Amino acid sequence: MRLLDLHIDGFGKFHDRSVRFEDGLNIVYGKNEAGKSTLHTFIRCMLFGLERGRGRASKSDLYSRFEPWQNKAAYGGQLRLEKDGIRYRIERNFQKDQKSLTVINETAGKEMDPTKAFMDSLLCGLTETTYNNTISIGQLKSATDGGMVAELRNYIANMNTTGNMALNITKAVTYLKTRRREFERQLVPEAAKNYTTLLGEIRNVEKEISAPEYENQLQAYQSMRTQVKSLLSEKQEEREALLQKIAKGRQALAGAQFTDEASISAYQNEAKQTYGQYQLTKSSSEQTSRTVFAMLSLSFAVIAGIGTALLALIASGQSLPLITLEAANQALAAIGISAGFLAVTAGALTLIFLITGIALLLKQKSLKKEAAMISKILQEIFSRHLGDASISPEAMTAFDARMNEFLRLSKVLERSETTVMEQAAEISSLQEKETTCEDVISRQQRTQWELEKKLEHLTHCKDQVEALKHTLEENERVREEITAIDLALDTMTELSASIRDSFGLYLNKTASDLIDGITGGIYDSMSVDENLNVFMNTRTKLVPVEQVSSGTMDQVYLALRLAAAKLIQNGGEQLPLIFDDSFVLYDDERLRTALKWLSKAYDGQVIIFTCHQREAQMLTANQVGYHLVTM
Repeated sequence: MRLLDLHIDGFGKFHDRSVRFEDGLNIVYGKNEAGKSTLHTFIRCMLFGLERGRGRASKSDLYSRFEPWQNKAAYGGQLRLEKDGIRYRIERNFQKDQKSLTVINETAGKEMDPTKAFMDSLLCGLTETTYNNTISIGQLKSATDGGMVAELRNYIANMNTTGNMALNITKAVTYLKTRRREFERQLVPEAAKNYTTLLGEIRNVEKEISAPEYENQLQAYQSMRTQVKSLLSEKQEEREALLQKIAKGRQALAGAQFTDEASISAYQNEAKQTYGQYQLTKSSSEQTSRTVFAMLSLSFAVIAGIGTALLALIASGQSLPLITLEAANQALAAIGISAGFLAVTAGALTLIFLITGIALLLKQKSLKKEAAMISKILQEIFSRHLGDASISPEAMTAFDARMNEFLRLSKVLERSETTVMEQAAEISSLQEKETTCEDVISRQQRTQWELEKKLEHLTHCKDQVEALKHTLEENERVREEITAIDLALDTMTELSASIRDSFGLYLNKTASDLIDGITGGIYDSMSVDENLNVFMNTRTKLVPVEQVSSGTMDQVYLALRLAAAKLIQNGGEQLPLIFDDSFVLYDDERLRTALKWLSKAYDGQVIIFTCHQREAQMLTANQVGYHLVTM
């Protein structure tokens, strides 16, 4: 793979800037602050993307550092490269709200789907981490010899132990141990005990609430209470209506001066008797024979009285003008009765006729008076009950009908009063039933309140159980993590030696071959002992790396990076090597040797970013071809 050219729409200080690369050596020259690091970072971001950090980290991340100084909307650009003879154009927009990635196959003239698999294939399987630690080559960052030795040793340790420059085995072990302690702190030892206790509590509460007393009958009794209240209201309304009717009936009877059926019957019979007596009295008082007989009796009494007086005179020896005394005596003697006897008898007859006549007259008068009195009574009766004082058989019939109505009313009232008593009993029973419902509802409400509290407690316990389940699961997960960490630590310890004996030895051999060329034969190899002590090999002795110069240590670092780059290519298409001020610590001789060796040893594309002109000058002096890009 080789880089062809790039165009920057907007990235840091650059705006609408294009740069072209050639095969072989490319020297990108620029003074400090000319933008070499910006260009280098742009290449990296075009290949792997640019993500914005979150929170406080976003203030100092790459996204914020390289936002365009002008026209921030144009944040991105293009990078053209060639792989396996096919040219591709990568277009990226880094703007957070318009982020995009487009890959054009210029050879075929079509747009490609930039899936992860395709991008991995296009970039030869490089990840950003691998890129930063292999083909993108910088210098040792430590300024002091001691610091550079530690940094170099750490790099070699990583390569020897894991084969990955992005990993630091020492830091990895420390990290794993730290993570193990963190996981141990996450364990909740009491979780299992609390979980068991809560399960027991849940069983007890569920057993309690399954008891019959907690059966919810509240709705049934509330419905029953509603029915009872409705029926009670109906019964009370019926009873009230019936009481009003009874009151009106009683008022009607009382208005007629009746109290019950017996009083009505007695009144009716008495009226009938009075009417019969009235008819009899009236009939008797209206008979003329009785009056005639009385008058005759009085007439006879007068005649008898006269006769008695005459006979008394005769008996006393006095004669009347018309009758002589002798003639009277002779007449009496002829019949054999004396004048005195006759006088007494006549007087008695006179008295009898007189008394009889007077008695008859008095009787007649009494009958008329009685008839008038009875008539008045009947008139009052008829007037009161019929509204008419006329006395007649029709009136009596109407009176009987009226009394029969009162009798029927009285019987109806008696039945109604019996019904009222029955209704009173029913109402009392319904009221008792309503009271019972109220009591049961009250108990049910209290029971349901208790049930709700128990259910709340049950829910709380179950929530705690669920939480503890997660805690137990988390405990299990944490224990698995701890086990995995222990296994990882054991595995790292066990495999460290074998990895060092395989990959590490191969890396050291490759780096040793490169060291001979880079150092111009001063050192022909390097070796690392089991304690990660680095030695430079000469024909006469082993030189500890601590004793070599900073420039030599930088050469060792370069050799290791180049060796790592060769290993990841593994015989495949060569990747471009990008050097970022990698030769700052080299003196002129070392630099000349390194450049001369690099131009011959590496057939792929090489891009060297530098702030000095000596690289270009030395290549020109040694007649080594290169392409110069001036910033």
